[in-house]
Amino acid sequence: MKRAFITGANKGIGLETAKQLLKKGFYVYLGSRDKQRGIEAVEKLKAENLTNVEAIQIDVTDENSVKNARIEIGKKSSVLDVLINNAGINGGAPYTALESSTAQFLSTFHTNVFGVASVTQAFIDLLRQSPEPRIVNVSTSVGSLTLQSDPNWLGYDFAKYAVYGSSKAALNMFTVHLAYELRDTAFKVNAVCPGYTKTDFTNHNGGEVEAAGKRIVKYALLDKDGVTGKFISEETNPTTGEIPW
Repeated sequence: MKRAFITGANKGIGLETAKQLLKKGFYVYLGSRDKQRGIEAVEKLKAENLTNVEAIQIDVTDENSVKNARIEIGKKSSVLDVLINNAGINGGAPYTALESSTAQFLSTFHTNVFGVASVTQAFIDLLRQSPEPRIVNVSTSVGSLTLQSDPNWLGYDFAKYAVYGSSKAALNMFTVHLAYELRDTAFKVNAVCPGYTKTDFTNHNGGEVEAAGKRIVKYALLDKDGVTGKFISEETNPTTGEIPW
């Protein structure tokens, strides 16, 4: 049975991704900053007869929490097949480059970039034990430098979130380097935008969470011929999925 670890998975897209992987026969470690909320999410899944799941407490901004999560999962399995770095924050208002505070930038980068690096480094040894290791960094088209500077992009005039967009652009760069460093291995590493989705993150505006989860799961299940080191947004590019950095 393949095993996956998803950060920020007690609700929204993370929870839906867990549900879909469970239905595909995975054992899922459901990461949650608040352990009780993680337990409650697991109970909901088990009520749907999805039982191969357990909650793992992890605050991706806390190195000790990340270390403890690695120890806990390591006690249960010597192999991890999929890591989905889903935990993220939007930085909050104000959203403009001239008004956003340094504290906003620091806290958002801490979660969206440094947290991803910390978790990935902590779990890379378990992932190396898998014959088909997959890493999905949950990103967004809002983090595309090319799209953000293109007046013809549909989101050009309303997707201007200086802190959030900057953090995801940095996450994309981390993804490029990670994929490069693992280029001669069986790893597949991609940045995937789940699309604008109805969750707490968007005040419940956007598309259905099932579609978002499906987009992430697709890249968690890539075969040996699958892409790596790519920036994917099937919402933006339904044909090939790939969008410019």
